[in-house]
Amino acid sequence: MNKEINTPQNNSEEVDLGQLFKMIGNLFDRLFSFLGNIFNKLFLAFVWCAFFVKKNIIILFIAAVLGFAYGFFEERKSAPVFESSVLIRQNYSTGENLYNTINYYNGLLSQKDYTALANELSIDTSYVSSIINFEVEALISENQRLIEFNKYIKRLDSALVSTIDYKDYMENVKEYIYEMQQLTVKSKTNENFDKVFDAIVKSLNSNTFFKREQEKDIRQLENRKLAIERALAESDSLQKVYKKVLEKSLETQKGSQTSITIEGSDDKNKTKEFDLYKNDIELRRELVNIERDKENKQFIIEILSNIPNRGFVDTSIQFLGKSFSPKVFFSAFFAFVVFTALLMLRFVKFLEKYKNKV
Repeated sequence: MNKEINTPQNNSEEVDLGQLFKMIGNLFDRLFSFLGNIFNKLFLAFVWCAFFVKKNIIILFIAAVLGFAYGFFEERKSAPVFESSVLIRQNYSTGENLYNTINYYNGLLSQKDYTALANELSIDTSYVSSIINFEVEALISENQRLIEFNKYIKRLDSALVSTIDYKDYMENVKEYIYEMQQLTVKSKTNENFDKVFDAIVKSLNSNTFFKREQEKDIRQLENRKLAIERALAESDSLQKVYKKVLEKSLETQKGSQTSITIEGSDDKNKTKEFDLYKNDIELRRELVNIERDKENKQFIIEILSNIPNRGFVDTSIQFLGKSFSPKVFFSAFFAFVVFTALLMLRFVKFLEKYKNKV
């Protein structure tokens, strides 16, 4: 009886599983068929475009040649734009102020308020009347960005580190935080670039807030230097005392083993004089670092490269963040416009076939 009862149940389970596998198989068939249709359509579209370009290659070539000729004559007849750049280093966190200042100068140029700009830079109006615009950008490689990101991560709490990746960091970081910046001036005349660069840097170095910060930093370094020099003087006096004690000890214990040891001996046997000597080396090394820091703090912003008096002709066209020669740009532009026009004409002809059916 049990066999007769269980047999229909087993058959029912087998039928259910068979239907399930069949449904899964049909689902995959439809998925692969859908993907195959997409790739097939893309391939057909590519082939159609290739034949379309082949059919109209002469027209597109003529358009590119006309664009090249237009770019050539445009480059010849347009007034030359001269460009010059310098590399500057920010010794303080002046980046935001630097970028805001450059934007302010560009605002004055857009309003043609050369008198106000000349007053801001404390130079003659004739030096700024020919300027087209100012530009500033961070001069940093991808490797340096990764190093800065690593420094940033180390400053964060361990609980936050896992929530921040390099992409998020790059989306939120400001370009002005980087120490090295490139300042560029574009002008209608090829002269007086050095005077303009000097005036900009001088204006930034005269910022009241950063001058106070500079004075505090230099005063702090001077105090550290004085403290170290006093410590070295006291250390020198102690070394003389220890030397006299050792000399007396040698006189009274001639031939016996003294407590003086050489490098590599056990730490317990080192004399206090040797410990003072090592400490003096560290203090003198710190003095050298302080002097270097003082030199770096002498300027809020400083120019690292040579300051050019003259620039070079810049005829490039900026498009999508890239620089292109006018000849190359207009060749591609004319060819693209003609290609788009031909494509639209072909589309209109295609629609006309269905005009009577609508």
